[in-house]
Formats: sequence, C-alpha cells, structure tokens
Amino acid sequence: MTLLDVQRLAKRFGAVRAVDGVSFEVARTEMLAIIGPNGAGKSTCFNMIGGQIEPDMGMVLFDGADITRATPQKLFRIGIGRTFQIATVFQSMNVREVLQTALLSRDGRSFSFRLSARAYKKEEAEELSASVGLQGFLDTECRALSYGDLKRVELALALANRPRLLLMDEPTAGMAPDGRQQMMRLVRSLADRSGISVLFTEHDMDVVFNHADRILVLNKGQVLAIGAPDQIRADPAVQAVYLGEDA
Repeated sequence: MTLLDVQRLAKRFGAVRAVDGVSFEVARTEMLAIIGPNGAGKSTCFNMIGGQIEPDMGMVLFDGADITRATPQKLFRIGIGRTFQIATVFQSMNVREVLQTALLSRDGRSFSFRLSARAYKKEEAEELSASVGLQGFLDTECRALSYGDLKRVELALALANRPRLLLMDEPTAGMAPDGRQQMMRLVRSLADRSGISVLFTEHDMDVVFNHADRILVLNKGQVLAIGAPDQIRADPAVQAVYLGEDA
C-alpha cells in the first residue's frame, strides 16, 4: 500500500524549472532512492516534500492526507522524520542529553521549567541510542564523536517521534566507504524491524544500488526513470545521462 504519494510536483526559480511535474509513490516499508546528475532537481524535490520549500504546483499526500504545504514541525508531529546532509547536534551535550531533549520536544514538554532533560525518559533515550548502535556512548559529549557517530545521533533524533516515513538527505555524506555501507545496513534493519518507509537522496551509487528497493532518476526536473536497481542499471536513457555509457 502507498504511504507517500507525490503528484505533479513543480517549482520554478525565475526562468528555471527546477522541478517540472514530478510524480511517484513510496510504498509502506519501501526504501526509495532519488538520484540524478547535478541540477536534476533532486534537492528541490526532496525539500518540497520535507516542508523546506513550498511548491508552485502539485500535491503531496501522506497516508491519504494532504501535506503539500505543511511545515517541518507539523510533518514531525504526524510521523515524518528527517535527517540532513550535514549532521548538526548540540556539541556541548552528551548523547543521552541530546536524545532526552528530542523526547521532550516530541512530547510537547520543551518549555516546561519543571522538567530537566537529564531526568526525562532515560530508558527511552537508552533504547534510542541502542537502536543506532550508540549504547556505549550515552555519556560522551557530541563534540568528541566521530562524524559517522554524529550521523547515528542524528538518525536517533529522527526516530524519536516513531516515524512511519524517514526522509534522509545524503545519509552517508562525509563518511568513509565502509561507514556508508554500515549506515545503510542499519537503516535497512530499522526500516524492516519497525515498518518504516525511507525516501533518500544519495550520490554514492554503491549505496543506492546495494540498499534501495527502487530508484527514481530525475533529469532536468523531470522523471527519467523509476524502477528496481537492475532495471535502472540496464536503462539506456539512465546510462546516457547519468551513469555513463559503460555503466
């Protein structure tokens, strides 16, 4: 069954049609990757779905509800998590405190002066850290973590609201090749275990073809192809404009 339904999404910047009538669906528990050459419209399309950019035309439906112009905050509340290309967390906090702060926000308790983040839902924070393989780093300040571990903290933050859909913008950016594969194996495990759908953009083709169930290829703001990895790899149009003639 369809969880995310994107219909004829479009956005112009002056005379440039960054996204021009893009339509696709993400099924429940599916991992769908968006790829394309530079200027294909990947980031614009992704950010319209995530609420960072307002579309000129089109519609985005989440579980049948119209979220086309919903704010990122509303998307978080209804079950859409988000990670970004560059991981950003509170460097002076330890992992436990960062996750407890996210749980406060999720529960609408951010502005309660009677609550301390350090005392809030410790067990759930520990479960979140364990889910991304950081159970041994709960008392480590984020400034002391490797970049790969910071990406894991960001993933845990996105999971704090128990999302049904996870939007991941370049989830392995800045990571070493081995770390990239480990990160996506972790995401796949979480998706399978919790029934989460994942929509992600990615430049590393090994990551895309090893972990995506389907791949959406954009070119010049339009859908060039969509299908299983083997179909995309064999598609002559994709080979010509993105993967290269000899791919």
